[in-house]
Amino acid sequence: MDQLLEFVGNHTILAGIWVALVAILIYSSIAGVLSKVKEIGTHDATMMMNKHDAVVLDIRPAAEFKKGHILGAKQLKPEQVNQGDFSALEKSKNKPIIVVCAMGMTAKRTAAQLSKQGFEQVSVLKGGMNAWQTANLPVAK
Repeated sequence: MDQLLEFVGNHTILAGIWVALVAILIYSSIAGVLSKVKEIGTHDATMMMNKHDAVVLDIRPAAEFKKGHILGAKQLKPEQVNQGDFSALEKSKNKPIIVVCAMGMTAKRTAAQLSKQGFEQVSVLKGGMNAWQTANLPVAK
């Protein structure tokens, strides 16, 4: 314990960075658990699509969508996403919605917007289309 206190005394910047990193790690873990938006894998996504008639919302640009997308996916243009225009999904407000992007990163922001606008069951495909294609799941062109 004395060595730890001596280290902190001699290296306050390093100790501060370490404390900040631990705090960020704890915050991100707790935020993920408490979030209404859940990340799901490809297996869970196919189960939701087959058993619960989930709507797959692809938010990638049109060119990427045309190269290959999940069967039955609806494409929402980036302009609509940026404006928060989800009027095309109003009929699906009570259905599960799976938001898909290229790698699963930008979909989180869109899913949070959907959740704030009253969509009840919003999920994000973990790893996005990259994960879907890596799992050799069917893609429409």
